[in-house]
Amino acid sequence: MRVTFGQSLTNKGMTVDAALKLVEETPQAGNTTQAYRVLARKYRPSKLSELVGQETLTTILKHGIESGRLGHAFILTGIRGTGKTTTARIIARSLNCTGPDDNGQPTIDPCGVCASCTALSQDRHMDVIEIDAASRTSVDDVREIIEAARYKPVSARYKIYIIDEVHMLSKSAFNALLKTLEEPPAYVKFIFATTEIQKVPQTILSRCVRFDLARIAADVLCEYFKEICTREQATFEDDAIAIIAKAADGSVRDGLSILDQAMTQGLQEKGVCSIKTEAVRRMLGHSDQAKIYALFQSLSEGNLPQTLTLFRELYQEGGEVRHIFEGLLDTCCLLTRLQAAPELAQDPTMPETDRTQGLDISSRLSVSQLSRVWQMLLKGYGELSIAPSPEQAGEMVLIRTTHTANLPSIYEIIKQTPEDGSKKKP
Repeated sequence: MRVTFGQSLTNKGMTVDAALKLVEETPQAGNTTQAYRVLARKYRPSKLSELVGQETLTTILKHGIESGRLGHAFILTGIRGTGKTTTARIIARSLNCTGPDDNGQPTIDPCGVCASCTALSQDRHMDVIEIDAASRTSVDDVREIIEAARYKPVSARYKIYIIDEVHMLSKSAFNALLKTLEEPPAYVKFIFATTEIQKVPQTILSRCVRFDLARIAADVLCEYFKEICTREQATFEDDAIAIIAKAADGSVRDGLSILDQAMTQGLQEKGVCSIKTEAVRRMLGHSDQAKIYALFQSLSEGNLPQTLTLFRELYQEGGEVRHIFEGLLDTCCLLTRLQAAPELAQDPTMPETDRTQGLDISSRLSVSQLSRVWQMLLKGYGELSIAPSPEQAGEMVLIRTTHTANLPSIYEIIKQTPEDGSKKKP
C-alpha cells in the first residue's frame, strides 16, 4: 500500500523521501487511537534496579556483570509472574548495551538509546533469539539452535538464546543440547526459564548457573502497587491494595492484572479512578473480613443457628464458598499464631481488624481447639470440589465443625480416665 501510494506521488513530481514522509504522517484507518497497554507490560522492568522483590538475584547479577564473571548458561526458576523472562531480557540488554557513544561495555544500567537497546525494546534484535519451548519441543528445533550458534553475532557483543518453559523440551532435545551447553562458543549465552525445575534433567542443571526467583512478599507488593496507582493518578484505599497483594500470591504479574481490573472497575466521570475496598472484594468474590471473624467466632463457640445465618449472608452477598472457607482457614492460622505469640500483633503491616478481633478471639481459644477446627475445615475444604453442591457441602462441614466445638480434647479425656481404664463414678 505504501509503495503504491508513494509511486503515485512520485509520478506527480514528488521525491521518494518526501512521499515516504507524507505516508508516515498520514493517519491510517484503525490507528486513530493508541492501543491500551496493560499495566504488566507498561511497567515491565528494563533494568536490574527495577526488579521487585528479588534482591539476592539482582545483587549476584550486578556483581557478575561489573566484574565480567558471568557464566555462559543460566536457568531461572520460580512461580509464574515473578520475573523470569523479564530477568532474561534484562541480562541480554545489559550484556549487549554499547552506550550512547557505541563504545560502552556490559553494564548494569543499560542506556536504552543504543542500537542494541532499541532493537531489544522493539523485539527485533537479530542476536537475541527468544524461543518458546512449549511450542518447539523437538530435537530438530534444538539442532537449529546448535547450528546457528556456530556463527558469530551479526551486530551485538553476544548471541543470546532465551528459551522459555525449557522443561517442555523432549528428552532427545535435552540430550542434543548437552555438548553445546557445556562448551559453547565464547560469544554465545544461554538463558533458560522454567516454572517446573524438577522436570529439567540434572545433566542440564549441572551445566547452568541456577537462580531461584522467590515469591514477592505481600508488603513489598503493596508498596509497589501504591506507587503504580500514584503514577496512574488513581486514588485507592490501603485495605483494597492489601487485598490485591494477597490475591496475587507472590506474583507481580497476577497482582498487576488484578490491579488493572480494579482500576477499570473504579473509573468514574472525567477519567478519575478510585479503587475501593468493598468493590475489590466483590470483584474477587471475597467476603468481608469482619464477617469472617464473626463466622469463625460463632463456629468455635458452637452456636449453630448463628453460624448458618452468617454463612448464608456471606453467600448471598456474592462470596464463593471456596473463598469463604479460605478466609476461615486464614483466620484460624492467624489466631493460632497470635495465641502462641501475641507479640505478632505489633507488626505494623497487620490490618487493624486482624489486630483487634484476632487478639480478642485467640485469647479465648486454646491451641488444641484451634487445631481441631483447622483439621475439620481443611478436610471440608477438600470436600467442596467433589460435592454436587458446594453450598450444601459448606453447610454440612460447618454443622459438623460446630458440633465438635464443645467436645473435650483428647488430653482432657485421658486426664479423666482412671489408670485401670474403668469409668469414673459421677
